[in-house]
Amino acid sequence: MNQRRILVAEDEPIVAFDLCDTVQEAGYEVEGPHRDISSAMLAFQKQKPDLAILDVQLGDNVVYPLAQKLADENVPIIFHSGQFSRDDVHERFPEATTLVKPCPPSSILDTVATALNVRTQAE
Repeated sequence: MNQRRILVAEDEPIVAFDLCDTVQEAGYEVEGPHRDISSAMLAFQKQKPDLAILDVQLGDNVVYPLAQKLADENVPIIFHSGQFSRDDVHERFPEATTLVKPCPPSSILDTVATALNVRTQAE
């Protein structure tokens, strides 16, 4: 079985590395962390991930253009942020999941597993 690939876009260094470590220790392949939209977009264009965990605000930019490209390719999205409106996110991306920072590692991993299972069942 191939490792599931998870793209991580997070600009806060401590949060980014903690998130990547959590996901990697659970057995997933991690692409990132990406601190800006352009590097995350480039990684997505090189290889489509199985799932993406995105901070809503990366530096001076909102991550929605990247999220739209991922959604267009049916990549499950988890928004992991402290600065967002759940209503706004769900209006734009009704299939996405939202987690508010700080979020315990077990909640992140449960959400990842659920999102990947939903995707597998849909295929």
